Amino acid sequence: MAKNKFPYHLNFTSTDFRLHPELYRVGVGEQGVLLVEPYKSEILPHWRFKNVQLATASAQKIYQLFEEYLGQQDFVGADMARKFLQMGFTRARRYANHQSGHKYTASHEDKSASLPYPYSSGSAHKGNKELPQAEDALTNEKAQAAAIFKEYWFRAKDHPEYLRQKQLFREKYYET
Repeated sequence: MAKNKFPYHLNFTSTDFRLHPELYRVGVGEQGVLLVEPYKSEILPHWRFKNVQLATASAQKIYQLFEEYLGQQDFVGADMARKFLQMGFTRARRYANHQSGHKYTASHEDKSASLPYPYSSGSAHKGNKELPQAEDALTNEKAQAAAIFKEYWFRAKDHPEYLRQKQLFREKYYET
């Protein structure tokens, strides 16, 4: 495994990243968002994007957790909260674009297996024809929910204290 990449080789069911922050890596995008404990269990119950009202309450609560983690100098928790905000945006956008949540037509064959990463991850149907985007993809309720999460996600990722703690975390734990 290349140094400083997200550590998928770890046993996530028995690793407490609050006790062992040195094992955590930011990774790319949302990597590890549903793996890293105890943060997954603390944040996931608040993650909702079904409609604007739930998305607003969810994003506000997760951002509150983000600020609490920053206040506790818990960068891993803050980064996980940032990832949940990002995932709120990406998942809501997926359903805004495709009501079924499926972007590609289905087939019995995995056409993504031979593709290089990141095209080989995720849906086994990535090599298939893309389904048409919903006509109201930019205005429907899921699009509005996505916009709410995007606002909080950008606020989190650009937060000066988050950026400061991220730099300190990398200096302390990442190999050069």
